[in-house]
Amino acid sequence: MRNDMLPILVFGATGQQGGSVATALLKAGWPVRAIVRDATSPKAIALREAGVALFVGDFDDRVAIVRAMAGAHGVFSVQPSSPGGAVTDEEEVRYGKTIADLAVESRVKHLVYSSGSAAGDRPTGVAHYETKAEIERHIRSLPIVHTIVRPSTFMELLVMPGFGLDEGRYTFFIQPDASMQVLAVEDIGKIVTAIFSDPLRFQNTSFEIASDTVTGTDLEALFSQAAGRPIPYSRFPESVLAENPFLQNSRPFSTMVAWQVMPISRLCVRSTPKC
Repeated sequence: MRNDMLPILVFGATGQQGGSVATALLKAGWPVRAIVRDATSPKAIALREAGVALFVGDFDDRVAIVRAMAGAHGVFSVQPSSPGGAVTDEEEVRYGKTIADLAVESRVKHLVYSSGSAAGDRPTGVAHYETKAEIERHIRSLPIVHTIVRPSTFMELLVMPGFGLDEGRYTFFIQPDASMQVLAVEDIGKIVTAIFSDPLRFQNTSFEIASDTVTGTDLEALFSQAAGRPIPYSRFPESVLAENPFLQNSRPFSTMVAWQVMPISRLCVRSTPKC
């Protein structure tokens, strides 16, 4: 670790994105801090044993946040969102804005905010993404060096229940020849670490991040190869989307996928012809 590497405060370090970021930063030699609700939970203990400095608090605890930000070089900001059921849209916006405001007050040098691939200047009509767009606008209005990343669909979500893999097939939201971006959770940490390590390159920028680009046909081939037998791919019929309770509840996810079929810009981890 270089002596000039000051700590990075990582929000959501016990979750997928924050955990990926904390792991990658530690591997790169950065001192890492995290705010946790319960320092005795298994995930918090694992963070401490890995070398993360823990601060007990939550998104509503301004005192704990300020304490954790004191002397920090950077902050990685990610919030729970309403589809997860833990917070409302209003709470997500408040948390995102509060972290950004306190980063300014604490003289943090670099704020990295994890938004969503469908967020941005174009309205989506989906509250889950409008909340992130509002947080983005607030961050851009503040006097702080910032980078906004917009993760694409997590690869890990492709194997969630409801897509038919347990029945020897795969059904998803895109046409067989349409492409979409996908992102391995592990790669989020690698990208964010690169951003903190090269602030001049990434200061005051916003972009999508992805690990690869796949089509429905690619998914068929990849799942077939992994299974060792044919796994045919098909797109959900509109009638099924309208009638199936699980897929109705997945409408924000299907909207996100639709917005990624023709991405505007992105930063990929791997340099491949498709990515």
